[in-house]
Amino acid sequence: MARLAVLHNTLDLRGGADAVCVRACAALAERHDVTLFTVSRADPAAVAADFGVSLDVPGDVRVASPPLADAVAGAFARAAPRIGPQLPARSTLLRAFFRRHADEYDLAVSTANEFALSLPSLQYVHFPQFHGRRTPRADPGTLDPLWSRLAGPTPGAVGDDAHLLANSAWTADTVASIYGRRPAVLHPPVAPVAGRAWADREPGVLVLGRIAPDKRTLDAIRVADAVRERGHDLRFHVVGTAAPAYRDYVERVRSAAAERPYLAVETDADRERVETLLGRYRYGLNAKPDEHFGMAVAEYVAAGMVAFAPDSGGQRDVLAGDERLLFDGVEERPSGWPRPSSRD
Repeated sequence: MARLAVLHNTLDLRGGADAVCVRACAALAERHDVTLFTVSRADPAAVAADFGVSLDVPGDVRVASPPLADAVAGAFARAAPRIGPQLPARSTLLRAFFRRHADEYDLAVSTANEFALSLPSLQYVHFPQFHGRRTPRADPGTLDPLWSRLAGPTPGAVGDDAHLLANSAWTADTVASIYGRRPAVLHPPVAPVAGRAWADREPGVLVLGRIAPDKRTLDAIRVADAVRERGHDLRFHVVGTAAPAYRDYVERVRSAAAERPYLAVETDADRERVETLLGRYRYGLNAKPDEHFGMAVAEYVAAGMVAFAPDSGGQRDVLAGDERLLFDGVEERPSGWPRPSSRD
């Protein structure tokens, strides 16, 4: 039995990266001694339950956090509407704390992107969090050089004991452009979802995932407007987590829904409810371009839905580059979208 440290900057956003974290913790804990290092307010067991994962804390996994982690995470959440979630800053803080404990572990597993670490590691990259100025695909903040110097690997000199994985071919290419090494691609785990037969499904559209600016939820609503203006009599249902960091944006989404009788918004649904909706509707929509992987898109496919997404990023992997399902902008209709007269 090895002693493993899992590094994950925050579970508070309850997105696809957090699903990978709790699934990894649960799987590793079956055979190893696991400690989760994180700067979070969220209860890991509760986050795991959101994704249908059973995780006993501290029975299966212990949690280690920097001093005043709850207060720090709360401060990040309060500031997020103005400055964003600041994930590289959280990761830099987490790495500084973990350095004092690294000698106690045989292996580190990062489920939230790349780090410079002093021990053998397996690092799962959703999207590079450091050295963002080295790729046009990133939107680095002013302090990117500082966080990169304090916690990031050195481009062109990533140690041989750091084993990198990426969630999509698109992400792997981005990592290679920064660090000179292309990770192997390992898509996040997505379980099949049982659903109704196609003829019994409602001809509606599910928009699943975090309700957040980077997920372009308001753009999805604009897609809904455009679809209906073209004669498609479809209802749209937005379902996603409403993290405190995005409270202002969530209110904008709710206000938009209040003006549209064909649009419903549901926040923080449990896993049973999410799977019920995945099995109820015929269509799924994602509006974020350059999605690093596209967990929601993958769940649409796993549930037997027809999924539509922007023609960029990792979601091209999920949809196998099918041009009928991909679109370039809010105003474009994919060729696979049902015709106005179609009810099947």
